[in-house]
Amino acid sequence: MKVLYFAWLRERIGVAEETIDLPADIGTIGALTDFLAARSPRHALAFADRRSIKTALDQVFVSPDTRLGGAGEVAYFPPFTGG
Repeated sequence: MKVLYFAWLRERIGVAEETIDLPADIGTIGALTDFLAARSPRHALAFADRRSIKTALDQVFVSPDTRLGGAGEVAYFPPFTGG
C-alpha cells in the first residue's frame, strides 16, 4: 500500500511517501495510523496529535474507523486553512 504524507507530516517523517507491506491484522485507518506511529520516533512525532490529521483512502476523506479493504493508497494531511 502506498502511504502519502503532506506538509508538516512529510517534514516530520522525512519522506513524502512510503510503500508499506501491511500486517494481516491491520484492517482500519486507525489501526494503520497506530502501526505507522510505531515505525520510528519521527513517525511517532508526526502522529502525536491525531485529532487534527485528515486521512484520505484512495482520494476520499475518511474516518479512523474506515476499513482499508483493497485500497491502494492512504494519504495523511495536516489541517488546512484557506480563503
